[in-house]
Amino acid sequence: QVQLVESGGGLVQAGGSLRLSCAASGRPFSMYAMGWFRQAPGKEREFVAAISRSGGTTYYAGSVKGRFTISRNNANYTVHLQMNSLKPEDTAVYYCAADLTPGWGASARPHEYDYWGQGTQVTVSS
Repeated sequence: QVQLVESGGGLVQAGGSLRLSCAASGRPFSMYAMGWFRQAPGKEREFVAAISRSGGTTYYAGSVKGRFTISRNNANYTVHLQMNSLKPEDTAVYYCAADLTPGWGASARPHEYDYWGQGTQVTVSS
């Protein structure tokens, strides 16, 4: 079992920044890839960013590349999402997720993730 708890969401003006954190507990953190996804009202959950088990490889959705940065600290069992130059269209509930499937990379597909946090709201005002 893996438990995930997100924090760091809030209300920010367009152009501002937020840093999301996800604290994991349960199985050894280095055993699983981590991803961030988001879901806006009336829309499907979409991929934002993912990071491999070692942290050596990262992946981003085109809409956030160059603005968001995913990182992880395996010693502290945490993964972060630094979000800069935020836009109103970034408004959504953000979820972190853990993928326990053995492998070297990280997936952008929600159905490949085994555990999910409860989500944290990010609202960007124009």
